[in-house]
Amino acid sequence: MAKLRTAMDAAFWDLNISTPQALDGISRAVPGEPIPLDGTRASRALRIQQLSLLGNGFPLGIIPSYSPSANHKELGSFALQSLLGKVAFRNWWLGLIGQFRPKKLISSISAEIRGADEWEIPLIKDVAKHFLDKSLYAVGLCSQISLTSSSSLLLSTEKHGERKGRHTRAMLLHRLPDHDITLEAAWPELFIDHKGKYWEVPESVSLDCSSLVSESGLRYRFGIHRNSGPPQSVDSSNSNTPLTLLPGACAKAAFSYEKNKDLWRQKETKEDVIIETDKGQFWRPSYDIRLREPHAAVSGIIGGTCAAWFGGGKHLLAVESMEDGDSISSGAKSRSRFGADLFGSACYTFQHGKFRKLLGDLTRIDARLDISSASTLAKKVSNLFRSASNNGAQNLLSSVGLNLIFQQQVAGPIVFRVDSKFSLDSSSRGPQLEDLVYSLNYSLRLLRSGKVVAWYSPKRKEGMIELRLFEF
Repeated sequence: MAKLRTAMDAAFWDLNISTPQALDGISRAVPGEPIPLDGTRASRALRIQQLSLLGNGFPLGIIPSYSPSANHKELGSFALQSLLGKVAFRNWWLGLIGQFRPKKLISSISAEIRGADEWEIPLIKDVAKHFLDKSLYAVGLCSQISLTSSSSLLLSTEKHGERKGRHTRAMLLHRLPDHDITLEAAWPELFIDHKGKYWEVPESVSLDCSSLVSESGLRYRFGIHRNSGPPQSVDSSNSNTPLTLLPGACAKAAFSYEKNKDLWRQKETKEDVIIETDKGQFWRPSYDIRLREPHAAVSGIIGGTCAAWFGGGKHLLAVESMEDGDSISSGAKSRSRFGADLFGSACYTFQHGKFRKLLGDLTRIDARLDISSASTLAKKVSNLFRSASNNGAQNLLSSVGLNLIFQQQVAGPIVFRVDSKFSLDSSSRGPQLEDLVYSLNYSLRLLRSGKVVAWYSPKRKEGMIELRLFEF
């Protein structure tokens, strides 16, 4: 199934989105915005753990990534990451990540050589100086300490040579039989909005309690979050700041009920796993245990949220340009002190093939309809009926979103995947493509449901390689 639980997680501040902009590989989705693509959700494994395993399959343990460096175009988008070192003891470990952007170095050295008449000692010294340019490098330190059998502390910090300051994160996780309790703080926290734009909040602190999914399908979570300091756009543009990132404290609670039903399913049999040949019996499991049974199914989730804000919340809107060239006057926009809403998603899944054979054994389609805000959608429908021409302000939350996931086996464990999101806004003439992510997935049979994912987002102009485990 597509990740229905994202519908509730998107209302909170800890929904991890994959990004090569940070050495830890994560940014946070702006809470309250439309549900992001499944393919953009970050891996459950820490980035340093991913690099440790991925390094075994890459030359010299170097992993490539692709992301533009904001306000530093001379650095280029191509970067190389590697695990520089790791030490582990009984109940804690420490690791060091390094990153190098080669474009500026190559360009600078080429310019030096072209401008020199002959090779001399001064030329060699000038070339060597370019290797000391700190803007080429980034370094990150990460450590995890097991306090008890059910509690752990994660500490990380990273410094990019071309940026001011460093990013620091601390997270305390305590697992209960039916709940997870998380205390987390970041200075600053990196967020990404639905337009693919990055924001930094100087200080972000949250305390969250989340229930595990029960057999009945009921799930709930509640927590307190606090933002301190004015959010800053990473690319220094003058876009409107998302209201949920403004300074203030928020207490939020949410619940959801999830249900799924198979229309048909071909169960795995002993003959599927054990193959009889002239040379004897061979064990042939599926490349991914989550994709081993052809089926068609429907699923759905419905839930609600309520939030109370304390302090801050007033924002001056930037001057925007209208289509005819005129401008809209600036004004103040503030978030409401209290809010409650409903959300829901419905999904249809069809899978052909058992993902065991070398070719043509997997085709899968997931179609998910998302309603992020039932109240905003109801208001817009009401306005549409009251007015022949709906000229009200556009609000992306009022759109009904359609997420489509297509997966096709290429050969053996390699699968090509496309994640796409369409807006079904009543004011538009048809579905509008909002986001698109391409990926190649290499399933690791030994991990049962693990895969190496190489993805690219045309909208964000970013791509990276990740190790993902049990992504369904």
